[in-house]
Amino acid sequence: MAYFSMEIGIDEKICTYSGGLGVLAGDTIRSAADLRVPMVALTLLYRKGYFRQRLEPDGWQREEPTSWPFEELLEEGVPRAQVLVEGRTVHLRAWRYNVKGVTGYTVPIYFLDADLPENSEWDRGLTHALYGGDDHYRISQELILGVGGIRMLRTLGYNEIDTYHLNEGHAALITLALLDEEARQAGRESIVQQDVEPVRDRCVFTTHTPVPAGHDKFPLDLARKVIGERDDFFGLEGVLYESHFLNMTYLGLNLSRYVNGVAQKHGEVSRLMFAGYCIDAITNGVHAATWVSAPFRELFDRHIPMWRKDNFSLRSALSIPREEIWNAHMQCKKQLMGLVNRETGAGMDENILTIGFARRAATYKRADLLFRDMERLKRISHETGKIQVIYGGKAHPRDQEGKELIKRIFRAKYELQQDIRVTYLENYNMTLGAMITAGVDLWLNTPEPPMEASGTSGMKAAMNGVPNLSVLDGWWIEGHIEGLTGWSIGDPVRGKGDERDHSRDVPSLYDKLEHAVVPLFYQDRRRFMDIMAYSIAINGSFFNTQRMVQEYVLNAYFNR
Repeated sequence: MAYFSMEIGIDEKICTYSGGLGVLAGDTIRSAADLRVPMVALTLLYRKGYFRQRLEPDGWQREEPTSWPFEELLEEGVPRAQVLVEGRTVHLRAWRYNVKGVTGYTVPIYFLDADLPENSEWDRGLTHALYGGDDHYRISQELILGVGGIRMLRTLGYNEIDTYHLNEGHAALITLALLDEEARQAGRESIVQQDVEPVRDRCVFTTHTPVPAGHDKFPLDLARKVIGERDDFFGLEGVLYESHFLNMTYLGLNLSRYVNGVAQKHGEVSRLMFAGYCIDAITNGVHAATWVSAPFRELFDRHIPMWRKDNFSLRSALSIPREEIWNAHMQCKKQLMGLVNRETGAGMDENILTIGFARRAATYKRADLLFRDMERLKRISHETGKIQVIYGGKAHPRDQEGKELIKRIFRAKYELQQDIRVTYLENYNMTLGAMITAGVDLWLNTPEPPMEASGTSGMKAAMNGVPNLSVLDGWWIEGHIEGLTGWSIGDPVRGKGDERDHSRDVPSLYDKLEHAVVPLFYQDRRRFMDIMAYSIAINGSFFNTQRMVQEYVLNAYFNR
């Protein structure tokens, strides 16, 4: 197996990820190592990382480069590979990081690096920044990942790869390199249509988002400039989209034997978006041993000794005494409250119901939905039970609407400061994500359906006994049992299939807080602890990458 991903989040110190896609890739690789799946992974070495987020007093996001000591964390490889970018030879090296599973089995990750003295200044920068620059920079990076990645694999001796996994469309130019190999093996210099089927038979493709901006497409003139004239490639059936664009998602769809979305609902949405394609669904998960907090690791070790090797055994969490679950939770909460109060001076109280919302700041995620009716929110906090809220998340540097969303939350924070404590933690990363998902009492998710393909932060919360309050979208459609694993926001309109009345989301959110969540937390703590136990036992035992990777093995990797 060769797993290609534009970003991989495998360690907090290795700054080669921006958010959910990269963290999922890291969790996938960890579980592949745990399960002894023969895999090698490739990505790019981003010396400048993604960016460090600084928030001004009004919430406006500033981006700063973030350097990291890659020479200390990765092992430099001697072999070199080359790829043509705009007709120039760009030389590549690979830095290696070994991911060890619970049994000691290793999956290597290779980070491709173009910053070599034999390359031009512009070419050296092609592997510097994750999602940096314009379309020209992006397609050049994707050419390095796809074609350069295949050539590096060959240089390193990986000549017997059975299946190539394209994790999102960024990796779709793998297919160009494989097509060239097919042509050379047939003694030809050019690709022909008959080369397509052998390549399709070796590729599987995962699409991750229904959001249009998540599907890279490049004008044909730019693609020709960067990749080369290559009429043999661009003339193949299924390569170009609408004759004028190189659409990476359609390239992956057309040249892969197996395609999947990342939740059952997302599979349905993808089949509607890409009519005529057979698109399966494998629901995402999270790596349990990574995202379970230290207090819960110690708790599970005592009561469920096999949980690391067999995540499904977390179903036995129902037998753990509720007071022990609560004590572990309070340890996590005290740690989070200490961090929040040190960093922000928010004066948060560990005895108050704490709501968490931390993820990429994109408008469709509607992070400000909680503040649409300030007066009712104040009334709930004053009359039903006090609440406080912790936010986190970065907006893409070019997403002005995402940045404005953060500013709206800051305005709400100031408006509510006499009634409800609200804080926004800057520079959201893996460490902070782990602390928030384990340390809050309730995980809030308010996307506009069907835009949430899966969502994994709520799975991390569930692993730590934190119930979800979420719109029925993505994974929550599968994980939600009302009043047992958490609560839903809004309901599908009866008699109208999958259509939703979005206007009902705001009152539904307040209704669930006022009549279900807050009273339960303060007046029936025992029942609230039961829901915590069910979150672990039902959701934690299923929504993990151990189960997910097993599905990939059975349905995608070794199933022809």
